[in-house]
Amino acid sequence: MASQDNQPSDLFVIGGGINGCGIARDAVGRGLSVRLAEMGDLASATSSASTKLFHGGLRYLEFFEFRLVRESLIERETLLRAMPHIAWPMRFVLPYHRDMRFESTTPTSKLLTLFMPWMKGRRPAWLIRLGLFLYDNLGGRKILPGTTTVSLKGTPEGAPLDDRFEKAFEYSDCWVEDSRLVVLNARDAEARGAAIMTRTKVLSAAREGDLWRIETEDTQTGHRAMYFARMLVNAGGPWVGDIIQTRMRVNSTEGVRLVRGSHIVTKRLYDHDKCYFFQGTDGRIIFAIPYEEDFTLIGTTDAEHEDPSQKPVATEAEQDYLLDFANGYFKHKLGRHDIVWTYSGVRPLYDDSSSSATQATRDYTLKVDASGGAPVLNVFGGKITTYRRLAESALEKIGAHLDVPGPWTAGVPLPGGDFPVDGVQAQIDGLKAHYPFLTDFWARRLVRAYGTQAADMLGEASSAADLGRDFGATLTETEVVWLMRHEYALRAEDIVWRRNKLGLRMTERQIDALDEWMKNQAGDRAARAAE
Repeated sequence: MASQDNQPSDLFVIGGGINGCGIARDAVGRGLSVRLAEMGDLASATSSASTKLFHGGLRYLEFFEFRLVRESLIERETLLRAMPHIAWPMRFVLPYHRDMRFESTTPTSKLLTLFMPWMKGRRPAWLIRLGLFLYDNLGGRKILPGTTTVSLKGTPEGAPLDDRFEKAFEYSDCWVEDSRLVVLNARDAEARGAAIMTRTKVLSAAREGDLWRIETEDTQTGHRAMYFARMLVNAGGPWVGDIIQTRMRVNSTEGVRLVRGSHIVTKRLYDHDKCYFFQGTDGRIIFAIPYEEDFTLIGTTDAEHEDPSQKPVATEAEQDYLLDFANGYFKHKLGRHDIVWTYSGVRPLYDDSSSSATQATRDYTLKVDASGGAPVLNVFGGKITTYRRLAESALEKIGAHLDVPGPWTAGVPLPGGDFPVDGVQAQIDGLKAHYPFLTDFWARRLVRAYGTQAADMLGEASSAADLGRDFGATLTETEVVWLMRHEYALRAEDIVWRRNKLGLRMTERQIDALDEWMKNQAGDRAARAAE
């Protein structure tokens, strides 16, 4: 028999990705009562499988998506100030050669072909520079440096590239630890009073007068529960359409387009810390990004993905596509043997009837349905850079149905982010001074994960031995317990592939041992709770 909570919350959020957690944090910070249910681990789907960039979307300018680009550019610096531990500036190198040709059907390329037919298939240098000028100035940039032109002859930026590339444009964007961003939003929401329920699947949601009645199931224990809410938020990501049709059973004309983005990771391909922005002959672009100090991340693809229940994987064709794309630029030719890891995520884009996955809008669309009684907000699309603004826009729509105070999240740091944007090294130095046993890599990793809370996690330890069992790659029992108690981790994969990326450095045997230890810990806690 299902347990029942008869006290209705203001909001019940379905989905523990960045949109769901961002909306939950914003809403509870405005005084609303909030519950959030996520059927798996936080950020277990799209929100941990991005290209890890806070960026305005330079290529979106070709589609004339100026509002999306401007909002994204403004958000870059707002978010940098709120999370300097998990987000930081990067410089991007865009190699250029006058003989480059592209197959492109963007609005910009069509205009260029119409008025300058001799330019068909080209992106002339002046057009790229114009785009970068807009990119520098649309968002009121204050922290990040602007675009420059760099030589690729005899420079570190040019060293790994084919000799035919002699110059490049260099501009600014930002890196973000995507899955940590989700977890920190959830943690902050919970600290402010929200109920965050992971491993909790929504079985059904039905209107009962002015309320929603939501039935859930704990995917670990099978326990069922009933909740009531004044408004429902469907932030199910790739499952948003499925939730509308099969859980809420609401007729809707709104659709979602699932687009798979795949990535490959190789050993580090070059010595500097800048990223590359590569333009392809098919009109697409990919990035090559320094990753986890010893690796290079290359992505992404755009491929239709029909079924959200089908786990996305980087197909052999997609891996070959990325390798061939990168080989058009790098001197050292890459093969399958160079790939150490792949991952893939599904972007749930609003179905705007675009002709291709690449052309489908990356903007978000928020739709409220109040036709049958209690309202529901369905969230379509969005990108990680604009998650905070999406949450604010969602609360504006929610405010038409509930009493909602004004916005508050701009400039408010996430847990561990209460230090200056340029203060990362000072945090690392301070942590090493207090805990001399930490290596440079270890200290940097902890600061990049936990910021000012790294010391809270390490506590009174005076040696590595004080941190308990060593699981490998600087992951200790103390950190694992912290992640289980404070960050909703239950399995090894939650930690080594989402809370961090130590899975790249740990052996399969080490990961299995960690998983077994965590299962035992969870079982011991459950037994104590039952006593």
